[in-house]
Amino acid sequence: MQTQKNVFRRSLDELKSSRTLVVTAMFIAFNLAFDLLGLKIYITPEIRISVGFVFNAAVGMFYGPTVCMMTGFCTDVLGFLLSSNNPRGYFPGYTLTAIIGGLFYGLWLYKERPSLLRCIGAKLSVNIFCNMILNSIWSVILSGKGFWALLPGRLFKNVVLLPFEVALLWIVANVVLRQFRRVFSSSVSS
Repeated sequence: MQTQKNVFRRSLDELKSSRTLVVTAMFIAFNLAFDLLGLKIYITPEIRISVGFVFNAAVGMFYGPTVCMMTGFCTDVLGFLLSSNNPRGYFPGYTLTAIIGGLFYGLWLYKERPSLLRCIGAKLSVNIFCNMILNSIWSVILSGKGFWALLPGRLFKNVVLLPFEVALLWIVANVVLRQFRRVFSSSVSS
């Protein structure tokens, strides 16, 4: 009787494929380009969606949590190195947030059809644990402001953005999945 590998091991095994490395590098480049160019969707002048997260989510969908956690690490560190807007310097807490975000995307989306419920679960997990809790802790450490003083603003922003981010994730994940299958199924058969 053969035992099934756990999700982290299966994801790690994805790195044996050069296709995984190339596609992941492409998604990292797209994420960095969108973020560095400031391409955002504005809900209001103060509330905007940074769309780079959909590329990390796509890595999680195709290659799982282990690869997506590595993607989060690479995206955060490269984003810091390439950005000219870093007055405080590098802070590893935000890298940890990016890694944990990759964990959530990989756990919710890996090897599954990106249903609306899975997209809600992934984005809700990231918004609550990464955006509201972890990033508030990092802001407390860096700014000295109180956690409870920062939390209401973050809570409001994440609640307002959640439906828009879920819709964006669901639409983009399904389009990317369809294109991925079309491109790679035709390359295998030719």
